[in-house]
Amino acid sequence: MVETRKVQVTGGSTYTVSIPKDWATDNGVSAGSEVAFYPEGDSLFLTPRTGDERTEGTLDIGELAGEELIRAVMTMYVSGFDIIALESARITTDQRRTIRQATQSLVGLEVLEETRDRVVIRDLLDSSELSINNAVTRMRLIALSMLEDAVTALIDLDEDLARDVIQRDDDVDRLWMVVSRIFRATLRSPRAAEELGVSREVCFDYQSAARQLERVADHATKIAHLSLNFDEPLPEDVTEALGGLHADAANVIDVAMDALFLDGSDEATREANEARESVQGIDSHARSIDELLRELDPTRAQLLGLVVDSLSRSADYGGNIAETALQKAAPTP
Repeated sequence: MVETRKVQVTGGSTYTVSIPKDWATDNGVSAGSEVAFYPEGDSLFLTPRTGDERTEGTLDIGELAGEELIRAVMTMYVSGFDIIALESARITTDQRRTIRQATQSLVGLEVLEETRDRVVIRDLLDSSELSINNAVTRMRLIALSMLEDAVTALIDLDEDLARDVIQRDDDVDRLWMVVSRIFRATLRSPRAAEELGVSREVCFDYQSAARQLERVADHATKIAHLSLNFDEPLPEDVTEALGGLHADAANVIDVAMDALFLDGSDEATREANEARESVQGIDSHARSIDELLRELDPTRAQLLGLVVDSLSRSADYGGNIAETALQKAAPTP
């Protein structure tokens, strides 16, 4: 419920305002407590200051196993808990193995304590040292390299390269979890946004772009899996067409990401619009490749059709990033 207060002047030059008693009581604020103010535009956020900023969460895992248990650990991590206590009447060996697997798939986590009925995981990273900009930039580099290598593996029938692409998807997933964790932290605490050095709106834009890059990596992984089904070289006209489609799709993503990271609104708008317009040309390019595939064996044509679809979708994700860049570059109300 909204409460209003009148600003008063004390000492002739100091502005003061009281805070709601219920809020103060609920948050342990009393006479002599320290509070922190975080300015953001025309808003001023007030939070209590505590000695330990690390948060601890407890989860009863019961009979959770396999993917459900992994997702539970990931959810606690993304939610922003620095210390995660997993409890049950008796934690089985399989559950412990799954918890370690989940821990290894997330950045900064390490098992701190293990007992018969409890496993404690701690995030060893200092949140103030994390950079959402660096994480998204790293995602961009890995996702684009995966897409390029997946197409190369298909054209060259390089099984080792294809399997390497598949393994790299784990790196993108780890970074995606980091970005999601940082983003949720900024929603929960203005202190987190100040430590990042970016506004919460910009953090939201980066998180939106990161989601698209994670999907690009998924499609690169799909192409790599599909390439393992081919044991004979593709016709030269098909390989050239696929190479061209990949180049166009990658260019959309690159230009859109450049626009997202630009500070100048005019240049960012120009590049974002360029990326969006390029997506339309890719659709016609993809249709022309579909015509080439009609001359191939139906099984190979179907598999290659899925490759064309993944490249087209990757370009669409680049178009989504361009939309985010346009929103970021737009004037703020």
